[in-house]
Amino acid sequence: MNPIQTNSSAAAPAAGEGDKVRAQAEAAAQKFEAFFITEALRQMRRATREMAGEDSVFRDRINDDMLDMADTQVADALAAQRAFGIADAILRQVLPAPAAEAPKPDGA
Repeated sequence: MNPIQTNSSAAAPAAGEGDKVRAQAEAAAQKFEAFFITEALRQMRRATREMAGEDSVFRDRINDDMLDMADTQVADALAAQRAFGIADAILRQVLPAPAAEAPKPDGA
């Protein structure tokens, strides 16, 4: 007996579930893009702080919590617009390609 058996009907989602799965995948991809952008902004801010002079305004860490919230909001807005294209790249890899339309006859 083969310990790994697949059920072909369980692998393919039903017609109504396909939209639900696509929506969940899009939401997850958008959240990942927002996370990626947030981390990039935090790393840039950290690098700026380390390069700043002793008397620079960028050296002060007094508003770090507010800057983190602002970075998160900016990242969410950019991810909603799919500005970096990360979510689109993930969706191309995760979701099946849409069915191609049937070619039209040349004479019609």
